[in-house]
Amino acid sequence: MQRSEPVTPQRAGGRVNQKLRTRAAIVAAAVELMRSGREVTMPEVAKAALVSEATAYRYFPDLASLLQESMAGEWPTPEQALRAVAGSTDPVERVAAATEHLLRQVLTYQGAVRAMIAATITRPDGTVTRPALRLGLIDHALAPVADSPGTDPAALAQLKRDLTVVISAEALFTLTDLLGLPPEDAIASAVHTATTLTRAALDATRA
Repeated sequence: MQRSEPVTPQRAGGRVNQKLRTRAAIVAAAVELMRSGREVTMPEVAKAALVSEATAYRYFPDLASLLQESMAGEWPTPEQALRAVAGSTDPVERVAAATEHLLRQVLTYQGAVRAMIAATITRPDGTVTRPALRLGLIDHALAPVADSPGTDPAALAQLKRDLTVVISAEALFTLTDLLGLPPEDAIASAVHTATTLTRAALDATRA
C-alpha cells in the first residue's frame, strides 16, 4: 500500500500562495474587462484569467462579489475627483463637477456598472451592496454648504436625496438607453438637472 507524503509547511505554503495567485489573476482579469467598458461576465473573466468558470466561482460566489472587490481602488476618492474645484466654495459649480465626474466614470466602466446594477437589483437583500460612490461625491460637493452658518440641516438632507436620483448611473442609462441621447448630451442633461436642483434649493433657503 502506497503511503501518501506528509504535508510539510513548505507544501502547505505553496498551496496557499497558488490560491492567492489564482485569486489575484481573477481580480486582475475582471479589472481589465472593466476598463475595456465591455460586458463583464463570469465566463469572460474566467477565460481571461486562464481558469475554469467553476474555479472562478470557488473564489467568488457570484459576479457581484467579484465586481465589488475589483472596483476597489479603481475609483478616485471624492477629494481626488473634485480636485479641479477644490478652491471653489460655490456649491453649484462643485455639484456640476461631481455630476460630470461620476457619469464619465460610469461610461468608462459601464459594462461592470450595468452588471453590478443587474446583480444587486435582482438580489436586493444579498450580502453584496453597491459601492454608492455618488453619496461621497455629493457630500464633498456640498461641504461648503454644510459648513455654512445658518444652513438648514433638513433642507440640506433633502437636497442630497434629490441629487442621488440625478447623479447616478441609472439616470445616465435612462437618458442614453430610453431617450437615445448620445453620451455627451446625456451628461450635459444630468449636469443641468443637478445644478438646477442645487440652485433652486439654495435660493429657497436664502428666501
